Amino acid sequence: MNLLRIGFMTATMTNFKRYAVFYTPDPGPLMDFGSAWLGWDPVAGAPAAPPAIEGLPQPLDVITATPRKYGFHGTIKPPFRLAEGMGQVDLVAAFDALALSLNSVHLQGLQLSRLGRFLALKPQGDTTELKALAAAVVRGLDIFRAPLTDADIARRNPNRLSAQQRSLLLQWGYPYVMEEFRFHMTMTGRLGPEDLNQTEAVLKPLITPLLPYPFMIDSLCLFGEAEDGKFHLLHRATL
Repeated sequence: MNLLRIGFMTATMTNFKRYAVFYTPDPGPLMDFGSAWLGWDPVAGAPAAPPAIEGLPQPLDVITATPRKYGFHGTIKPPFRLAEGMGQVDLVAAFDALALSLNSVHLQGLQLSRLGRFLALKPQGDTTELKALAAAVVRGLDIFRAPLTDADIARRNPNRLSAQQRSLLLQWGYPYVMEEFRFHMTMTGRLGPEDLNQTEAVLKPLITPLLPYPFMIDSLCLFGEAEDGKFHLLHRATL
């Protein structure tokens, strides 16, 4: 267990609105670029200086406004409020224990892709093991998740969801888990067609040399959402 990280967490940031389990790259060029691109460093818990990039169709802080608060990440267990009677220290201990029971996942690589109207990094190759990992984390920590309120459910526009997605929402608190899970690391908000084309053309040659081949997930991170909506990395656990 990372006692230094837990010490920081319990001493300085104890009132989080929600928690989540994300994949976040280890410190290095990819994490540095992702944090600078989005403008938020979840490890430092502070804004990150944006890179000087020419050719974008809009200012970078506009392009990345939607994903900025989460930091550079791929969601494994979506954000949730703590259930009544559950504490942060208990969650960290359970997260560590769960991580020790799970195996690392090896994938072919990452690539910049389009998901509807936004850009994201998606894994290449067979994602069966990654889906199983995410499902195990969703199940394994669900005891810590507070039940959804009627307002929570309404915000998900259940009438626009498939029957399976509505069932997942009610059972696990989010419609895109288990069979509906699709790992991705969001790089932009929703963009118009021309802006999407231009942003992709600028971003692709910058980030592609930084992407791992093969891509291995050998740790997961517990994040907390502060009162201002920004997410902070609280603890990294090795698989």
